[in-house]
Amino acid sequence: MNVLMLNGSPHEKGNTYTALHEMEKIFTKQGIESEIIQVGNQGIRSCVACGSCGKTGACVFDDLVNTLAPKFERCDGLVVGSPVYYASANATLVACLTRLFYSTHFDKTMKVGASVVAARRGGLSATFDELNKFFTISGMPVASGQYWNSIHGRTPGEAAQDAEGLQSMRTLARNMSFLMKSIALGKEQFGLPEKEAPQRTNFIR
Repeated sequence: MNVLMLNGSPHEKGNTYTALHEMEKIFTKQGIESEIIQVGNQGIRSCVACGSCGKTGACVFDDLVNTLAPKFERCDGLVVGSPVYYASANATLVACLTRLFYSTHFDKTMKVGASVVAARRGGLSATFDELNKFFTISGMPVASGQYWNSIHGRTPGEAAQDAEGLQSMRTLARNMSFLMKSIALGKEQFGLPEKEAPQRTNFIR
């Protein structure tokens, strides 16, 4: 089993990384491979709604998004980490996720998702909710921990002093590991849930 972890901070070894790395240590103990990929310092533009991905199966902008696509398809779980800017996730990360989820047409059902957020003080829950929406529109169960998945710190390294935040990351990683393993067993015995043909309802005709 493997987990793809996206670091949405522009700082490679900042407080968001501290949270992700704490989870990574638990995944290793659980026998789950994980990979942290730096996203927040990349030049990733937003979606321009060109529709090209619907024809080619890849985003028209050939950057990190297309590199992540096969990793996303192979993974059993996705962890997205972001610092908090004005009660919102890093815009680079949001652009990456928007294009990644929209341009990939493989079935994401039952891949486990988790988001973690880092901030000096406020805006954590708003950012946490923002990131979870990528999972819930895609049929991905959302892993939970013992609190909202957040950690506090301003300058790099401060999050290492947040004992409760670090514990929350470890709990989240253990819960996520259990959920991924349980889903794998369920898929073997029961398969994936039945899917209906999409019903698209427009409110303006």
